[in-house]
Amino acid sequence: MATVEEALADPAIRAYLLRIIGEEGMGLITKFPKEGEHSDEELASMTQINLNSVRHTLYTLYEKRLAFYRRLKNNETGWLTYLWQLRLDSITDAIIEDLTRIIEKLEARRKYEEENDFYKCSECGYFITFNRAFDLDFTCPGCKNSYQHFDNEILVSSLKKRIELIRESLGEEGAKVGT
Repeated sequence: MATVEEALADPAIRAYLLRIIGEEGMGLITKFPKEGEHSDEELASMTQINLNSVRHTLYTLYEKRLAFYRRLKNNETGWLTYLWQLRLDSITDAIIEDLTRIIEKLEARRKYEEENDFYKCSECGYFITFNRAFDLDFTCPGCKNSYQHFDNEILVSSLKKRIELIRESLGEEGAKVGT
């Protein structure tokens, strides 16, 4: 299992965690006790981080399978207590899943951009597809200016380049995504 220190020593992992849980979340995981299970209230008290921020961070990490809990029920009161543990050993899997989703979204956008012809109103800045421009007789309903053809090749090229860079960073896993 990767320790918090090992995970945070990697700049890419540190940047990923910072993006998903923010500064307060980073404060929580750096102060999270190495051993045992802890309730959100205990963690808030130990770390001096707002309870809502602690809960938000824990649930975010849980969604990525980087934190786990065990639920206990107090038979007298009926209250549930959640005891949390960090599990950063699967952080690589979480990053790969996120990058895979990003590739899929970028591929969908690239396909949309390649399959459509776009027009832009030079006054309002609205972008529309050919079919919509045709329906409007190539006239902007807002300002009555004519729509002009918009060459989106730079955007398509940028999308392709970004997809390729992400695939390269994923190695063999990236080659399988979207193909």
